[in-house]
Amino acid sequence: MSTRLRTVAGIAAAAGLLVSGTPAQAQVETGPWTAYSPSFTVQERGCGTVNGLTFQLTCSTADGDQRAERRYATYSGGTRQFEGSFRITSLGGTRVSLKQTFRESPDTGPFYMLAVERGGRLYAVHGGTTVATGATVGTTVRVNTVHNTATEIRTYINGSQKHKYATDGSSFYDKFGAYRTSSGQGPATVVWSGIKFWRK
Repeated sequence: MSTRLRTVAGIAAAAGLLVSGTPAQAQVETGPWTAYSPSFTVQERGCGTVNGLTFQLTCSTADGDQRAERRYATYSGGTRQFEGSFRITSLGGTRVSLKQTFRESPDTGPFYMLAVERGGRLYAVHGGTTVATGATVGTTVRVNTVHNTATEIRTYINGSQKHKYATDGSSFYDKFGAYRTSSGQGPATVVWSGIKFWRK
């Protein structure tokens, strides 16, 4: 690298340090948004395995708890935005949940689940509404969920709003990976990338 290029790179790095504490501009909806990094735990159950941001269901079992996920810290109040991109590298099964928002109170359980069928249809598990199509093997799809805990959760696919669902509860948490729905089965391999969180 030339001296000039090294200097430019150094200036860019320094500028990045200077702005790291400023509000981040999220991919969707009006801000200001502030970036944050919630803690997470890895969940592997049944034939689910996690390796970094690669999530696998290695069996075709159509019952039991089969999951490979990251479970993020609980949040309450305000508006939260999740962003991440997934690429399905293999899908021998079908009806596998990719992104979830769970309710923690007043009742614990799944609140909103985005799943994929063999063939690439993305759908909301509760109600079965088609959210988008084209999530085929090898295709990268960006997902944003914007959750106003007082009103609704909105889902964006590749930057376009595709679904909204009225909120119900006070405390929630995000999960993503690969999870067998009650009517689904593996095997499946999903690679996630570009994971970001914002709040306002």
